[in-house]
Amino acid sequence: MSDDLDPDGVASALLASLSVLVRRVHQVPIDGGLTMPERTALSRLDRSGPTTSSALAREVQITAQAMGATLGALRGRGLVERRADPDDGRRVVLTVTDAGLQALKDKRNARTELIAQALTSGTFTPAELEQLASAARLLERLAQNI
Repeated sequence: MSDDLDPDGVASALLASLSVLVRRVHQVPIDGGLTMPERTALSRLDRSGPTTSSALAREVQITAQAMGATLGALRGRGLVERRADPDDGRRVVLTVTDAGLQALKDKRNARTELIAQALTSGTFTPAELEQLASAARLLERLAQNI
């Protein structure tokens, strides 16, 4: 097996390049968009469903105070709402509003557009675009096998 096809080498190269891509996409500011902590909180609430502020803080490994500030900002913008816990009326759970779901969608669309602009900048040949499309399908399959 050549060095280019060594599974450890491929894994290392994939992780390094994907990490750079994700970091760059997250670093580019999106006008009027969400901050990274806000996006993280909304995404977790969207995926996991209603939960408490403290449970969300534990899940994303930040302090309860930091999560409280993030959720306060999101509530102030109407992106998250507080509701009584249906299982325990003494607790309050947070849920994503329709406006919060739209903000997440807008952020995702802006990032997709950012990548699309890079792909159409003229630095990628049609053959390279085809390779990237194939790689995307393979990366999805890889993710499902982890």
